[in-house]
Amino acid sequence: MEVHYREEGVAEAASSVAGRLVADGVPARLAAGDPTLWDEDAEGETEGRRPFRVPRELLAGLNAVAARLRAAVEPGEEGPHVVLIATGSPALAAQAICDTADVPLTVLDTADPGQVRRALADRPESTVVVAAAATAEGDACLRLYEELFERAGLAPAGRVVAVADPGTPLAEHARERGYAVVPAGEGGALSAAALLPATLAGADVARLLDDAEEVLPLLSRDVGNPGLDLGAALGGAALAGRDKLLLEDRLSPIAGLPDWVEALVTAATGKQGRGILPVVGADPLPAADELVVGLDTDLGDVRVDGRLGAQFLVWEYATAVAALLLGVDPDDRPETAEQERQAAALLTLPDLPGGALALTDGPVEVYGATGAKDLQGLFAELLHAVPSDGYLAVTAYLDRLAAFDAPVLEGADFEQLTDAWMMADPATLRALLALRTDRPVTFGWGPRYLHGAGQYHKGGPRNGVFLQITGAVADDVAVPGRSGTLGRLQLAQALGDLEALETRGRPAVRLHLTDRAAGVAHLLAAAQEV
Repeated sequence: MEVHYREEGVAEAASSVAGRLVADGVPARLAAGDPTLWDEDAEGETEGRRPFRVPRELLAGLNAVAARLRAAVEPGEEGPHVVLIATGSPALAAQAICDTADVPLTVLDTADPGQVRRALADRPESTVVVAAAATAEGDACLRLYEELFERAGLAPAGRVVAVADPGTPLAEHARERGYAVVPAGEGGALSAAALLPATLAGADVARLLDDAEEVLPLLSRDVGNPGLDLGAALGGAALAGRDKLLLEDRLSPIAGLPDWVEALVTAATGKQGRGILPVVGADPLPAADELVVGLDTDLGDVRVDGRLGAQFLVWEYATAVAALLLGVDPDDRPETAEQERQAAALLTLPDLPGGALALTDGPVEVYGATGAKDLQGLFAELLHAVPSDGYLAVTAYLDRLAAFDAPVLEGADFEQLTDAWMMADPATLRALLALRTDRPVTFGWGPRYLHGAGQYHKGGPRNGVFLQITGAVADDVAVPGRSGTLGRLQLAQALGDLEALETRGRPAVRLHLTDRAAGVAHLLAAAQEV
């Protein structure tokens, strides 16, 4: 595992801050989980602080649980259909592990009715579920799978495993239902919540841990420590004003790492008006506040080489270093918890407050303060409102996989299919708007992004402009044992998110698609005319 500085300015800034950290004994203290790094009065305390380690001891237990679950289903030729109900770092890490290993995994970290319904319909007789989310959408998805199995005459106890610590509501629910329970323990990419579904799906988790173990001894060193080198580059650049982190992974053999890094860095650093904002999928611009990090590629100011297990460990360590340099606690996530409370409060109301309608443009309703007369005008207005050191964030509470169901002509080639998917994908809006500004444009799927970038949006620097997209639900899904539906939960999450932004004085506009497919097409057409 190696970190290379490819720009002299980055090397100088990183060397300066790394020298100070070494003088304070930070590398070894951080590797050992010393809580006094963030609180000088915390001597002797260990809660919330963990030494950097590789949980090799989990492997035998995870393999045993995986073997038991596989034996309970009819896997067929494709193997078991593994569903992970999780949020945040474990969900994105599991996705990256499985995508890199080219094994299938269904991640449910959403309340979108269409996306959940599609997962429920996929080979129920071959499905095993790893439940690892103590969130409203996690509870809803687990209840739906329990109902599915019971109606099909399939015993849920042989198909569901919970990853939860003893005494938590999820662990108690699992105990009452007779499910296997794996202690959640430590969080992060190398946690049971990420490794168990990857094991079930067929990824080589032992090799992943081997790669992490190779780099682990380096993390306590003062010299030749890739975590320190990367963290000093991230933190040193941010202190010098380069707090936009562009992640470049073209040609990398690792899939999905930038999404996980984005969630990790924003959640750890975005608070107290400070933070580092990763930007995924963007082309680098000659902007003074950008730092480009290449993942196994020469494209960037910093190059980070290493296999996935090592990348996980080094990025977690480096992010803690960067947070320390910025003077924030990486384990503190106040805004994430607040948004969840706001969504829960909205769900107690008889009707969800949609806000004041500002204008209607075809199948798109616009809510929020705007002087625009149409979508083109609105997009231009939002782009103009982004400050010189700021960014535009587009977030969508929709079905993130719906674009792949876009109708295409029979016999279409790969390029035609790709074009069709892009023009049916709300994420394409990010790319279209990015062409019309020299500031970063980010994109996030709700509520997935709330556990990472959502913390930064509300707790980080006040230089963001926010565009939220919601959509009407044509065929909602009732949640068993609850009074509401997935569609109502999804809208409450979006409105709670919007309220949290507005109460902090962050400019935000909501676009509501009265017809989702037509609305996405209309948005993308309007963005091309700005």
